[in-house]
Amino acid sequence: MTRIATVFDAIDAANAQDPHLEDGQPAALLYGQRMTEEQLKLHPDASEPLQIACRGQHVERWMLPRDSYPMDRAGYLQWRQEQGRRHAERVAGIMSEAGYDPDQIDRARRMLTKQGIKRDPEVQALEDVACFTFIRWYLGDFAAEQPDDKMERIVDRTARKMSATARARALQEFAMPEVFAQYFRDS
Repeated sequence: MTRIATVFDAIDAANAQDPHLEDGQPAALLYGQRMTEEQLKLHPDASEPLQIACRGQHVERWMLPRDSYPMDRAGYLQWRQEQGRRHAERVAGIMSEAGYDPDQIDRARRMLTKQGIKRDPEVQALEDVACFTFIRWYLGDFAAEQPDDKMERIVDRTARKMSATARARALQEFAMPEVFAQYFRDS
């Protein structure tokens, strides 16, 4: 078995413990597999650290519930930052056990903590994959729970996180109402 397969198996085993189910599977396990699926479409020649960061983006996310932090924007941002730190450390440990060198481990850690977003192509690639995963698999259900004005802000923020190339591709791949499509066009 290759090192990357060993890492994927360890991430999947951890995520298989998620008590929340989606389509009859642990939600975190399904999310990691969907991230890999999107990564293969968007970045088929991705480095191993990027592939691993995509698979481990939400490793054991359920262990730190959102309601552990204040239910406002500041609390959300704190929770998200702590999740990124936790995911990075968990993935780093798995990579170390699989025999990855410290530089590759640090590379995945920087991606998972979003260090260099908009400046580092691989950090941006991870963000693009996460946005595509959200749009393809989660946006529809999420939108049904949100008021229209809040959804516009969410779509705008999602588009702003993406690279220009990913925004253009999203316009080609996803049928979206003009009210949302406008945020994906370059100005």
